[in-house]
Amino acid sequence: MTVIESSRTAGTVGTSHGARYALLGLATTIAAIVLNALVYFIGGMLVSYDSDFLIFQNVSPTIIFTVVPAIIAVLLYGVLRRFTARPERTFTVIAAVVLLASIIPDLTYIPTVDGASPGQTAILIVMHVVAAATIVRMLTRFAPGTSRRTRSSSQPVPVPVPMR
Repeated sequence: MTVIESSRTAGTVGTSHGARYALLGLATTIAAIVLNALVYFIGGMLVSYDSDFLIFQNVSPTIIFTVVPAIIAVLLYGVLRRFTARPERTFTVIAAVVLLASIIPDLTYIPTVDGASPGQTAILIVMHVVAAATIVRMLTRFAPGTSRRTRSSSQPVPVPVPMR
């Protein structure tokens, strides 16, 4: 196997892990935005958005409130990959806690906002879940250097033990 062939099997030729991770971060953010925009538009067909409810006046707030957490998540996962032994697990736990915390205002504050309805609140919660699931899945599954075990199954990968 030549150097170029082994580089191809590892990923993009001549591209560092950092550059590939940045591209993954961009792809993750875009995927979360697209999926949440889709939820916004499908939700608008199912629930009549009240014009007084500023969050759903158009898709822009959905995009903004998806971009910022996605970027923070990409940066956090990058740090965890560098400084922790089990970044996938740590990131997933943190993401679950943040998801639960992000739903609390949807259940407590949002119902008091002008124009809010239970249907719109449900759509907000679905958006939180869709964004979290997309971000966690993409980062933990496709990050450069992610172990084969994490990508393919939960079965442990046998590690060869050197003979003495």
